[in-house]
Amino acid sequence: MSGRSGPSRVPRLLGRPVPLSQVAWLTVVWLLLWGDLSVGNVLGGLLGGLVVVWLLPLPVVNTGLRVHPFAALVFLVRFAGDLVVSSFRVAFWALRLGALPPVHIVEVRLRSSSEVMAVLITVALSALPGSLVLEVHGRERELVLHVLGITGDVQEIVQDDVTRLESRIVAAFGTRADQEELR
Repeated sequence: MSGRSGPSRVPRLLGRPVPLSQVAWLTVVWLLLWGDLSVGNVLGGLLGGLVVVWLLPLPVVNTGLRVHPFAALVFLVRFAGDLVVSSFRVAFWALRLGALPPVHIVEVRLRSSSEVMAVLITVALSALPGSLVLEVHGRERELVLHVLGITGDVQEIVQDDVTRLESRIVAAFGTRADQEELR
């Protein structure tokens, strides 16, 4: 039906697809809910997962995401560092009595044309204290950001930060086409 063949083919049980990755995920959730790793719980989780995915099949959706484990780890570590730095920047300005922090509205251009990557970048930027995505211009691949506490050449600093973040996100979650686009 789906026209797929080869190793990406989903096994079938009584004519219905049974995605093993979903069965595995449901088994892990089952084990976490029970809080005890035993043979009975593993078998119960596998059986429950099989029944759920067989009775309630989900459509196959290509999200345009690919997880590259090492690059994802690099992204998470660097993003955690960015969270710490930006939190200290905001705290510094919050604790300076009487001094108002520099606030800027900056337009930055993304290099990736993928909407999925743009969403991930937008979420990551909005999660950082001191920055907020105000507008997204999809066709132009531009983001309008509100940034707090940055001094100097704000446009260049923010564009460089966004470009580095975009590179890490695309390396961690992008398809080959997304990664080729940034080269």
